[in-house]
Amino acid sequence: MTLRHALACLLLLCATSALAAGRVPYGGELRLAHTGSSEPLGDPTLADSPVRATLFSLQSRSVCRLDPSGAPRLSFAREVSRPVGQTVRITLPSLAMTSTLVRAWTRFTGPEAPSPYRALLFPVQTEGRQLSSNGTTLELPLSFPWPDMERALCHPALAVPLPTTALSQGPFAATAAPGRLEARIGYPEGRPYLDRLTLTATDERGLARMWAMNPREVQLELGVIPDSGSLTGVALYATYLTFSPRRVPADFRQAFESAIDREDLTRLFVRAPAVPMPYLLPPALLSQAPKPRPSAPPSSGGRTVTLLYDVTNEDQRAVAERIQVKLHDRGYKVALEPQPRTILRSRWAKGDFDLMLQSLLLPPVPGPALAVVLDAAGRKDLLGVELPLIGGVPDAAARDARARERAMALGPSVPILPLYAQGLGVRVAPELGGLMMDAQGLPVLDGVYIQPTEPAPAAAPK
Repeated sequence: MTLRHALACLLLLCATSALAAGRVPYGGELRLAHTGSSEPLGDPTLADSPVRATLFSLQSRSVCRLDPSGAPRLSFAREVSRPVGQTVRITLPSLAMTSTLVRAWTRFTGPEAPSPYRALLFPVQTEGRQLSSNGTTLELPLSFPWPDMERALCHPALAVPLPTTALSQGPFAATAAPGRLEARIGYPEGRPYLDRLTLTATDERGLARMWAMNPREVQLELGVIPDSGSLTGVALYATYLTFSPRRVPADFRQAFESAIDREDLTRLFVRAPAVPMPYLLPPALLSQAPKPRPSAPPSSGGRTVTLLYDVTNEDQRAVAERIQVKLHDRGYKVALEPQPRTILRSRWAKGDFDLMLQSLLLPPVPGPALAVVLDAAGRKDLLGVELPLIGGVPDAAARDARARERAMALGPSVPILPLYAQGLGVRVAPELGGLMMDAQGLPVLDGVYIQPTEPAPAAAPK
């Protein structure tokens, strides 16, 4: 036996002994394939699809994350506390990290990079546009009681943008090799069990091919169509049709509701796992009773509108084409205009659109989720009316119920039409252990480990 073989056997024996003793083994490389873009990650408010949000969370997070029960857990913040009832205090590891976080949050709440996720910081005085820090401490004084502030801060959109080199605060760090991440030894939650990740972007057919290889080419796949052997995250990636009341006829909502069957739209044109969403919040946050379809309004014909959608989102493309066909029967000539997400966000902020498809990763908490939806609908003015009423309910269950009631009441009047919500399909190889899905519906890879296999028995001597 060579020295190399002896060392390999020793490592395998140690790992097996660790498992037998209830300890998880460190080391190894995880091969991960996904259906997300291979473009570099940058702005977390744009990298918000379940696949992209998962990939982003490997390298950068907000000050906390939500565990599977929905409770906040610190990520790179050292402490999140309430010194007084309407002030949230965040203690960070360094002055540089504090400055980076302040720049990130004030950027997307201002005119430079507007985002409906700014509603997560709306309860903060000045709506988060003028955050101040004292050394490594960042204090968020609230304008009204908002018990859900800590959970809202855990949303992936509030992560530190990439690349921020040494200031990125995730369990893994990028390397010079494309698609290769290394474990961060000093990650505040503890170093990941894995040594490294190798990421491969592909499509659904590529996922199926790589999984079927013998031996298979990957051990973890994100974005799979659910089957009996896969996991599914909660469906919080919600898609809406926003419309401008100034630029469409007054009976547009009635025309749309009479033309579109959300069950058929979701089943035939949207990648699973997906569920129809007839109300402002997805089924995971609000029970979805059947919604009757109205009769079609009188058609005057000749009404031309433009529908904007995300050029990188194949589901949006298919849905936009279906809406184009169905509204044609209601006298609308719908021109389709695919755009990059940065352009869509800019035109949304200016109100420069007739119709626009928007997909948003909603928080798993009804109050903050409703805030994001109302802002996306162009009704930011309602936040100052609705959120104090919701936040004034001290009991968590009663507060969630109040948010659901307001979502039901506001749905018919705000210029946004809910369509469907999607989750993330995940396929895991048997040799992987420790994978969990958080309350946001995303897999957490910090605790994933590779289970050692029993060495093959030695052949009997002849």
